[in-house]
Amino acid sequence: MRYTPAGLPACDFSLKHESQVTEAGQPRQIFMEIKAVVLGDITQRLLKMEIGSSAVYAGFLTHQRNGRGTVFHVTEFE
Repeated sequence: MRYTPAGLPACDFSLKHESQVTEAGQPRQIFMEIKAVVLGDITQRLLKMEIGSSAVYAGFLTHQRNGRGTVFHVTEFE
């Protein structure tokens, strides 16, 4: 956990997704990993989760500060 210059608690982490879908009648393995950040009060809830546990996340995508890549800002999760 860290704090923003404005004093908000923040946590940087990554989310991983694995599944299988059918595309053009053929099975396809899907794997994705994305950088994520959570800010504010829900940071404490996130820190209580076990590494590797599953959840449903909501939020928005934006670019990283340096403009190299994408980061998912988590605003809610269950």
